[in-house]
Amino acid sequence: MASLRPLRSLATRVGTRPVTRFSTAPTIISRTHVSPFKQHTTSRFYATTQPANNHGKFSPLLWIGLASLGGAYSYYQKQRADKIDASLEKDEKPKEPKQESDTKGPSTPAPTNKPDDTKKTAPEKDIDYQQVYNDIAELLDSNPEYDDGSYGPVLLRLAWHSSGTYNIEDGSGGSNGGTMRFRAEASHAANNGLAVARDLLEKHIKPKYPELSYGDMYTLGGVVAVQELGGPDIKWRPGRRDQGENKCTPDGRLPDGSKKADHVRDVFYRMGFNDREIVALTGAHVLGRCHIDRSGFEGPWQEAPTFFSNEFFRAITSREWVKKDLPNGNWQWSDKSNPDIMMLPIEITMLEDEKLRPYFELYAKDTAQFFQDFAAAFKKLIELGVPFTGDEKEYVFERVNI
Repeated sequence: MASLRPLRSLATRVGTRPVTRFSTAPTIISRTHVSPFKQHTTSRFYATTQPANNHGKFSPLLWIGLASLGGAYSYYQKQRADKIDASLEKDEKPKEPKQESDTKGPSTPAPTNKPDDTKKTAPEKDIDYQQVYNDIAELLDSNPEYDDGSYGPVLLRLAWHSSGTYNIEDGSGGSNGGTMRFRAEASHAANNGLAVARDLLEKHIKPKYPELSYGDMYTLGGVVAVQELGGPDIKWRPGRRDQGENKCTPDGRLPDGSKKADHVRDVFYRMGFNDREIVALTGAHVLGRCHIDRSGFEGPWQEAPTFFSNEFFRAITSREWVKKDLPNGNWQWSDKSNPDIMMLPIEITMLEDEKLRPYFELYAKDTAQFFQDFAAAFKKLIELGVPFTGDEKEYVFERVNI
């Protein structure tokens, strides 16, 4: 125990000093800060020594000398105190917080979190991607008032739409740039409503992982949605690099639900997909619902819109569909037995296409095959145009909620 005495002695000496606690709110030091020489905040008072007893005799020279000395000393002390106060204010006054711009609406990038312009490759970044996955997973059910109680479907849609702009001919578009954070792309009609997903990640994920690129963040959100809502494992790797607004793609590269099967082929062939992959990716509509104020259509594709399964294919191949007019002038297909369930016009034309229909029927009967094909096609989708170096680690994330 003798060896602990120096430590005890040190602890005793340290313990006699007051402990300073810092609150999270900044404290502004006023210019009436109390100096070490006084305890009054509005004026300074200094004590002077009483003159010695001169046996009642008045000495003008003595008084003049004392007065001069007192004045000089007071002036010196005042100057010294002012310097100390200025030093304290300089040292203690906190920096003014940065002013944040209005981030309402889809146009602005992060006001306090810059894009990933560090030029680091994915292996050079110190990011725990499993923890990023976990943090996104915790957000899915954080707002029971949103849609059907899960942000999963809108996060999947964000990943899909931020990737589905790719053009194999010139290499433009795709998830690499994270360009949907700019108004030029976020304002495309097909992206209506995705501010919900972008703002969610912007608020809760980007500040915690500033080196995480927007492209990686958006696509990882889609992986979380698929896995946490019961879908297949999706292999994912980082490596997307943020780009400027000049890299935003023109409007019209995403599917239009009001058109026919030849349109969907044009969209997916432009990215390099075949018919089987097209149908597999369409199965993502098992999650979520349409909103008339976003897409112009209304309702879910089946009765369990927060559970990933092959039910989209079971519903579209087995139910009787009738046309339903909408208040905005559009129309959609409606389940005759349950009018709340809908299909887009383009989906029924795909089902009627002789080359696409076999895959609808295959996935309706075989969940395992659908999961396998969807996982492969979705991985391909979110990696289109990404300049991987080949050194990136490929992740299969552990699930949080299942």
